[in-house]
This record gives sequence, structure tokens and C-alpha cells, in this order.
Amino acid sequence: MPASRLVKILIMVFVMVNVAMAAQSPAQVEKDIGDKVYCLCGCVTSLNTCAHLNCEVKAEMHKIIRADLSEGKGEPAILQDLVDHYGEKVLAAPPARGFNLTAWILPGVGLLIGLLLAITIVRRWRRPAVQAAAPEGAPPVAENVLSAVEEEMKKYVD
Repeated sequence: MPASRLVKILIMVFVMVNVAMAAQSPAQVEKDIGDKVYCLCGCVTSLNTCAHLNCEVKAEMHKIIRADLSEGKGEPAILQDLVDHYGEKVLAAPPARGFNLTAWILPGVGLLIGLLLAITIVRRWRRPAVQAAAPEGAPPVAENVLSAVEEEMKKYVD
């Protein structure tokens, strides 16, 4: 295949993908944004899943989103408008910067620490136990005493 034909095909695919991504309906963009923010009426759910009938907060937030969409703003700009109006508490996921970065990093760190701890414990369990040697100068145990102890233990084990 000639290189010029390959370049034309790649450009055509690139244009089709960009057109398909840009062709999202405003309703779909509104739904996507509604999944990324909380309704602040006290229901502690996303904006799209707020089940309160006639929720004024939900209606106001959708009104802001629709107004921004009609002005031609994109999703990041609309999310920033909501943050400017309500604060960062409106976001369902904290932004990955500053102190909020700990919310993104600590679960992975905790998982790694737990995994390392589990591996260490399993390795110690599998390691054979070290037999304690008799102290120096201790008299050896007589065979008849050892056999008596073994007989006594068999009574309780069986």
C-alpha cells in the first residue's frame, strides 16, 4: 500500500472519530455532567439519581448546566462553573491535586502494604520452627522417661 494512501486513510479515520466525539447531544453532555456532581439537597446522591420530587437544588443545577450548554461551553467549563457556584463539594470525585491527591493515592498504598504484610506472614508460617536445644550441662533424659511421656501423650491424642 502506498504511503500516501495510508496517510489519507489515517486522516479520514481521525476526522470520523473527532466528528463522532463532537456530535454528542446536549442531553448526553448534561447526563454526563449530572453523573459527575452531587445534588446538594441533602440526598447524598449524584445529580441524576436524586429521587426527591420537585427538588429545587436539582432543578437549579440542571438550569445552570443547560444555560452553559446553550452558550456553547464544554463539560470542563460547566463543571468549573458549578464548582465556582457551589464549591468543590459538588464534585463526586475530588480533583487530583493538593490534599485531595491523598484520596487517589492512599487506597493503592494501603493495598500494597496489606499485600506485603500478607506475604511476610505466609512466609513466616511456612518457615520450619527452630527446635530449642537442651541447655548446656543439663542431664540427658532417660529412655524410660521418654517412653513413659509418649505413652501418656497417646492416651490423650487417640
